[in-house]
Amino acid sequence: MSEPRTIAEKIWDQHVVRSREGQPDLLYVDLHLVHEVTSPQAFDGLRVAGRTVRRPELTLATADHNVPTDPRQVRGELPMTDELSIAQLEALRANCEEFGIRLFPMGSRNQGIVHIIGPELGLTQPGAVIVCGDSHTATHGAFGALAFGIGTSEVEHVLATQTLPQRMPKTLAIEVEGSLPPGTTPKDLILHILGVIGVDGGTGHVIEYRGQAFEEMSMEGRMTVCNMSIEGGARAGLVAPDETTFAYLKDKPYAPKGADWDAAIEAWRALRT
Repeated sequence: MSEPRTIAEKIWDQHVVRSREGQPDLLYVDLHLVHEVTSPQAFDGLRVAGRTVRRPELTLATADHNVPTDPRQVRGELPMTDELSIAQLEALRANCEEFGIRLFPMGSRNQGIVHIIGPELGLTQPGAVIVCGDSHTATHGAFGALAFGIGTSEVEHVLATQTLPQRMPKTLAIEVEGSLPPGTTPKDLILHILGVIGVDGGTGHVIEYRGQAFEEMSMEGRMTVCNMSIEGGARAGLVAPDETTFAYLKDKPYAPKGADWDAAIEAWRALRT
């Protein structure tokens, strides 16, 4: 009889391309999110090495970190003035065009915060391995995905191979039973948890959030919790997918449809620890 597996371990097992004793596992990446700040040097590295992007259809880029926050209807066509931001956004556009990567630039209705548009478009899905050159990639763990931030050299590695060498982290279960008191938000709860475990309490771990308090949260609430797992030193944070997850994803533009949706639901239900 096989040993019970946590959701993080199940996802990991399903994505190991190569495993050798004493070496990191080579993980397959389902979704690679790219923005203008941590990607320019990665694309330069591809050029120097004469490499292409292995699976451009599994990479999504958007203008994110260096864009104005003014409402579009207020800002209109006002020009950006920060030269570094302009240069990085132009580099992102040129790199995506050269390497055939889907880009949501300024002016696109799908452009936005990289960790928000993934869920809103249905690209973030349970059971996926998701990476991005941003420390708070753990946000996507709210959907039962194994999601974590990577550095620029790792961005280049994923672009070139669609894989990433990683050592399997341990799982730290945090269970909160009972409903949150009136006036208490998911942000309040995760701040309390961080106060208990400290800034390094999750080091070397994926935090799995369990219990009634998390089950009753909206997807946005779960995203808030998973986002801040990094402040506790964790590699990632996640919540097992459930009916709330499925209702959020249903009919999203990139979510499975028809028979594929039914098959996905069956697979997603099996992820629970």
